[in-house]
Amino acid sequence: MPQLLGNDVGSTGYGLMGLTWRANPQPIEESFKAMKASIEVGNIFWNAGEFYGTPEYNSLHLLNKYFSKYPEDASKVVLSVKGALKHMHPDGSPENIKRSVENCLKLLDGKKSIDIFEPARVDKNTPIETTLKALEEYVKAGKIGGIALSEVSAATIKRAVKVTKIVAVEVELSLWSLDILNNGVAAACAEHNILVVAYSPIGRGFLTGEFQKLEDIPEDSFLRTSPKCHPENFENNIDLVRKLQDIASKKGCTPAQLAISWVRHLSKKNGNPEIIPIPGATNPERVRENAKDVGLSSSESEAIDSILKSFTVQGGRYGGPGAAYTEG
Repeated sequence: MPQLLGNDVGSTGYGLMGLTWRANPQPIEESFKAMKASIEVGNIFWNAGEFYGTPEYNSLHLLNKYFSKYPEDASKVVLSVKGALKHMHPDGSPENIKRSVENCLKLLDGKKSIDIFEPARVDKNTPIETTLKALEEYVKAGKIGGIALSEVSAATIKRAVKVTKIVAVEVELSLWSLDILNNGVAAACAEHNILVVAYSPIGRGFLTGEFQKLEDIPEDSFLRTSPKCHPENFENNIDLVRKLQDIASKKGCTPAQLAISWVRHLSKKNGNPEIIPIPGATNPERVRENAKDVGLSSSESEAIDSILKSFTVQGGRYGGPGAAYTEG
C-alpha cells in the first residue's frame, strides 16, 4: 500500500485539475459529489494546483468550499498542491516560493493543511537547490508537510535528494507516455525510495476510446493542443487505442480501467519504484470506475507489452512553451 508522510493513500489517487481548469467549470455541488465519491472509494491522495483555474477560482477555492462543508473529511485526505508558477512560467526563486505557498495557505484559510507542496516545473534560471531550501523552511515551520517535484529529470532528482527529503515525483505515465521508464526517472525514484505520482494515466481521456476522430475531442480539452492529436498523428495513435479496446472488451472492463490498472501493475515491478496513478474525473460514476482495479493476468500483461513494443506513438507530450518547461 503506497504511503506518503506515514499515511496509507491507497493504490489510486485523484486529480482535481479538470474540476476547475476549463473554460466553463461545472457547478461546485457537482464537483463536491465527485470529491466525496473519491473519499468513499479510498482515493484519498488528492492532487491540486494553484494555477488549476483562474486567480479567482482554482483548486484552492474549491477545496476551501469543500472542506467548509465537509470539515470531517479534511483529516482523511492527503493533499498535494502544485504551485511556484508566475504568469504561467516556472519561477523557483525564494521570493516566488514564498508568494506561492503563502497564497495557497491563504486560499485554504485553515480548512485543510498542505501535506505536500511541489513546484509545478523546474525554473531553469534558479538552481533547484535554492528552490528546495526555500521550501524546506516551510517544512521546518510546519506550514507544509513535505516536498515533491514535478516533471523533472533523473539528474534533477539526484541533485534534489542531496538538499532535502523528496517524498514524491509527479510525472506523466500512461500506455502512450512511457518516457520515465526509459529516461532514468523511474530508476532514480526507485534508488531513492521516492513515490511516483503518475498523472494522466488515461492520456487525458484519449485512452478511454471516446474520441474516435478529431471532431470528438471537446474544444476545451488539452488534447486539442497536444502534438499527439495533430492531424498527422491522430490516426496512427488511435490505432493503439483500438488495440487496447480489444483487450478491455475481452476482459470485460472499460479501456480506462485497463489503462489505469496497467499503470498500477508497474508499481514495484522490474526495478520500478512505487507508483500511484491519479486519474481525474468530474462525476461520481467515473470516479468509481477509475478506482476499480481490474488487475492484469500474465497473458494480458504480455499482450499489452507486445502491442507497446510494436507500436510507436507519434507526437510529443507537449507542444510550444509546455515542451520547454519539462525535463527528462
